[in-house]
Amino acid sequence: MFEFTQSGVETYWWLPTLVAFGISLFTSTGGISGAFVLLPFQVSVLGFTGPAVSPTNLLYNIVAIPSGVWRYHREKRMVWPLAWVTIIGTLPGVFIGAIIRIKYLPDPVSFKFFAGLVLLYLGLRLLLDIIKKRKQSNPIKSSNGINFNVIPLEFNIKRVGYEFNGRTYYAKTAPLLALSFAVGIVGGTYGIGGGAIISPFFVAVFGLPVHTVAGAALLGTFITSIAGVLFYTVIAPFYASSGLAITPDWLLGTMFGLGGAAGIYLGARMQKFINEKYIKILLVIIILFVAGKYIIGFFM
Repeated sequence: MFEFTQSGVETYWWLPTLVAFGISLFTSTGGISGAFVLLPFQVSVLGFTGPAVSPTNLLYNIVAIPSGVWRYHREKRMVWPLAWVTIIGTLPGVFIGAIIRIKYLPDPVSFKFFAGLVLLYLGLRLLLDIIKKRKQSNPIKSSNGINFNVIPLEFNIKRVGYEFNGRTYYAKTAPLLALSFAVGIVGGTYGIGGGAIISPFFVAVFGLPVHTVAGAALLGTFITSIAGVLFYTVIAPFYASSGLAITPDWLLGTMFGLGGAAGIYLGARMQKFINEKYIKILLVIIILFVAGKYIIGFFM
């Protein structure tokens, strides 16, 4: 057994890397880094329950996400206007979320309940999208004959637009910013950067194809995670005298991140071969299971 001295976690040295790889391999196909599943694993399995688990989770995003972003960019499937709107909206929300986590949710029991509510909402949102059979217009079974390149068309204060696979997609900028801000607050509190929530919204609410929002959601999560880790690190000395540790476990977060980097890269590579319905079904099963466990556990 190996002890991560900063967090006090004792486990096999290879377990964080392997778990992060398995999670991110599947979640990254939907534009989600996997941090929202990794956090319950840290809390329930590894026993890492303090506020420092949030910045550690954000550190995982920083190490893991660049490989996937690079892959989406290389394949010209990155919607840059959507990515910038996401970053602008979520960035200020992350700082607010960090304050909420430290000041109002330091107790692990309350934090678990909060995390369960976030996951429950996300899971139900995805489940409703599946029930409504909101499928993309051109189901993708193979990359042969399909144009995956994204062509930006418009990016201004009114709306964001781009072309994908012969169709044009538009979304109003103001609602995107408002949603991103709210997601930033929740993501900063939960320690996931917000991508796990905003990606399903892009698909279910704004009607954007999942094969185009994944890269933007991951990039937004990456930038906001950097801001979150910096913020937690800067304010950590002010809480040290009270015995509250809020700096990330750098080694544990990095170990998670290395596995996540490999998983996200492969997930981004194989995404265009997978129908989004199956991606959503997998995510719903995982999310609702964890959400139910945390909410029921709070009342019991």
